[in-house]
Amino acid sequence: MAAPPTNREIVLFVCDSLMQGEELHTRLATARPLGPATTPPTYDLVDLGPTGALVPGGMVAVTGELYALDPQALAALDVFRGHPVLNQRLPIRLEGGREAQAYTLAPEQSAGRRRILTGDWRKRRGATTLGGGRGTGPVIRWAGRRS
Repeated sequence: MAAPPTNREIVLFVCDSLMQGEELHTRLATARPLGPATTPPTYDLVDLGPTGALVPGGMVAVTGELYALDPQALAALDVFRGHPVLNQRLPIRLEGGREAQAYTLAPEQSAGRRRILTGDWRKRRGATTLGGGRGTGPVIRWAGRRS
């Protein structure tokens, strides 16, 4: 179990390509991992290409990870994420009542963006968003029969 954040650290919930093992995780190189976390089912998770964002007002429990960052590291991440123009970093409540900061997207900004129905960034590709396991969805089976 990770030590709790210090008074100077900000707790950030990430649920996209900033997570461990994902392509942008190096942007959290100075952050201290605090462990996994999940939101209540009151968000949508949208795919913005290289990143994702939480959209308040949805019906999905989004899985992610918590990190403790110093203010300078968070400021650099804010610039990268386009806060406050593209993404807005806002406090959110997590399951169990804990609070953290997270990058969100206003519902009107998410129009036309693909929703990740599982609430899990790592399951965004393949058939998992259509139901069924990876490689077993109807589109994957159809494509397999065509070759």
